[in-house]
Amino acid sequence: MPALSALSDIEAMRCTLTMARALVDAGRRIDLTGLDHQAAEICHALSSLPPGGGAAVRPAMLALMREVQALAASLPEPGAEPGAEPGMEPGAGP
Repeated sequence: MPALSALSDIEAMRCTLTMARALVDAGRRIDLTGLDHQAAEICHALSSLPPGGGAAVRPAMLALMREVQALAASLPEPGAEPGAEPGMEPGAGP
């Protein structure tokens, strides 16, 4: 049942990223420490899949990829003020 383990790890990381994006959207600061560990767990689970077993987790991986992209798009530029719109210069107002 390696596919179930991989799906579980992928879903856990997707949920973490969804929560992180909600916090960013609310103007909160987030700490992404530990995501590298979660990514390593996913890689390990995927490496345990039998040949052709990746098809079972492909939709979940695509959903995870979309969530990573959504979080990246919502993050403020480094040095921006908390709650600033993504892409705004620090100190710039509407």
